Formats: sequence, C-alpha cells, structure tokens
Amino acid sequence: SSGIGVHPGCLQDYQTLKLGKKLKYIIFKFSPDNKEIITEKTSESDNYEDFIADLPEDQCRYAVYDFQYEKEGGGQRNKVCFFLWNPDAASVRSRMLTASSKDALKKSFDGIHFDIQGSDLSEVSYENGAFDDLYTG
Repeated sequence: SSGIGVHPGCLQDYQTLKLGKKLKYIIFKFSPDNKEIITEKTSESDNYEDFIADLPEDQCRYAVYDFQYEKEGGGQRNKVCFFLWNPDAASVRSRMLTASSKDALKKSFDGIHFDIQGSDLSEVSYENGAFDDLYTG
C-alpha cells in the first residue's frame, strides 16, 4: 500500500450512488498534495459515452460506474463496477501511485461486483467487451 488516504467524501458519494440509484458514476483523483484520494466528479448521466469522455487522456483516475443491464429471461439488474484508469500518456510516477493505491479506495467500498482496468479507451469501451463478464457472472 502507498499510504494514501481516502477522503470521507468519497465514501459518502459512493453510498449515495449505491443506495440512492440517482448517481450513475463517480470519478476520483488524487488531491493536489497526493496525500489522499478525493472525488473529482459525480454524474447522473446514464450515457456510458459521457463517462468515457470524463476520463482524461493523460491523467490517472479511479471511478465507479453503476451499470444497468437486462438479465437473460428478463428483469433489470444493477452491478457496480470499479475502474482503474491508468493511461499510457500519464507520468510513470502517477501510474505507479495509482496502481499501488487502488486497494485503499476499493476496500473502502462494499458491493463492488468487478473491476475494469484500462490504459486506453479501447480497453474500457462497451463495444470491445469491457462488460461481457457481467452477463455471465
């Protein structure tokens, strides 16, 4: 672990997403002094493309996304996905810090169904199967 803390606001936002069903996704980043993880943005947009557009091309982020889908045989399901966004264009130091701090954030969130790690947009695109495990899991 990197010793990075998680700001209490992150947990509050996550609980709002998980329990309130209004928020669709939350994006997290490091504070300016790199001492803790903070919320950068919350959104009620259920357009996955909006979410992807909020991931910076050259900076690392964490995110949670409340994914809604149709179960075979009918019925809506929701599963919360954790994202580690570690683009190749980000600095090596930032990428290392993001990778080593992931567990601090993820462990503070209960009810994460699976995680997706991406270093470029093709790895997190819906069309390329980023969510395929949901349908079989």
